[in-house]
Amino acid sequence: MQKEVYYYVKSSQELLHFIRHNPEWYRYLTRDPSRISECELEAKRFYGRTFSQRLEKVNQNVQMVGVLLQFAEMMKD
Repeated sequence: MQKEVYYYVKSSQELLHFIRHNPEWYRYLTRDPSRISECELEAKRFYGRTFSQRLEKVNQNVQMVGVLLQFAEMMKD
């Protein structure tokens, strides 16, 4: 792995953790260092930090609050 790529990966704890859990990325980055942006995108998917994943999480929380409100209303009666 090139020094610049290595230092970049080492500076980001999440990216380093992702690569340690997915060792094939060591090979990808060693062979083609320009794939670092692709690696970052995969790491975001791995940690659930893409926009669609965050939106889905917010939607689930809103649904859960709705269910809790319905349950509280039923208990009040």
